[in-house]
Amino acid sequence: MIAGWQAIPHEAKRENMQCRQDVVQWCSWGFMLLGLGFLVRQKKTETPYGRYVDPSEGRRMVPARVAWFAQELPSFLVPVLLLATAEESSSMGRALLLCTFCLHYFQRTFIYALLIHGRPCPLCIMISAIVFCSCNGFFQGYYLLRCAEYEHSWLRDARLWIGLIVFYAGMAINIHSDQILRKLRKPGETDYRIPRGGLFEYISGANFFGEIVEWFGYAIATWSMPAFSFALFTMCSIGPRAYHHHRFYQKNFKGYPKSRKAVVPFIF
Repeated sequence: MIAGWQAIPHEAKRENMQCRQDVVQWCSWGFMLLGLGFLVRQKKTETPYGRYVDPSEGRRMVPARVAWFAQELPSFLVPVLLLATAEESSSMGRALLLCTFCLHYFQRTFIYALLIHGRPCPLCIMISAIVFCSCNGFFQGYYLLRCAEYEHSWLRDARLWIGLIVFYAGMAINIHSDQILRKLRKPGETDYRIPRGGLFEYISGANFFGEIVEWFGYAIATWSMPAFSFALFTMCSIGPRAYHHHRFYQKNFKGYPKSRKAVVPFIF
C-alpha cells in the first residue's frame, strides 16, 4: 500500500488531495445543515432523554453510565485507530490537534461516563449518538491525518495558541460544571435542585456553554471547515437544551435567580 502510494505521480497526488478536500467540504456543509435541523427541531420539542423522558411511553432504556460510555467511545477510538494505521508519520501540528480532540472524548468516555448519576437513556437516542460520534470521529480524524497540512510554522501561529487557550478554558468550565451537577444529589436520588457556584451563578447551562466554547476554540486552533462545522453543530444541538433547562428551572423553582441567563452570560 505504501509502495503504491509512493508510485503515484505528483499530478495524480494533487488531484487525489483535491478530491479529498472536496469530500471534506461537502461533509462539512452536511454537518452544518444537520446542526441547523437540530436547532429547528428543538425549538418545537425537547430531545427525549434525561428529565424530558415520559416514562409512560414505554421506551427501551439503557443505564446512564452504559449509554454515555458507549456513545462517547467512538469519538475517541476511531481517531486513535486512524492514527495507529496511518501510512505516514504525522507532523507535530497534526498530532497536537488530534490529541486535543481525543483528550475531550477520553475525559467524557472514561471519566465523566463512570461518574455520572443521570437517569437512564432511551436506546434509540444512544444508538443515534453512537452513529454520529462514529461519523464525526472519522471525519475529524480523517481530515487531520489525510487532508490537513500543518507545517512546523503552525506551531508559532497565533490562531493555534488562541484556539487551544479557548479550548482548555471551555473544557475547564465543562468539567467544573459537571462536578457541581453531580454533587446536587446522591446516587439513587432523582429530584432536581438549583445548581449554584461557578458559571451557574450566571447561566443555567454552564456545562453546555463550556462544551460550546471548547469546540469553537478547537475550530480556531485547526482553522478548518470540518472543525467549525462540528462547533456549529454542537452549538445548535446543545444550546437549545440549555434553554430548555433554563425554562425548566424557572417553571419548577419559584426562587430561581432572575438574573441568570440560559446559555451565554449576561446576554441570552
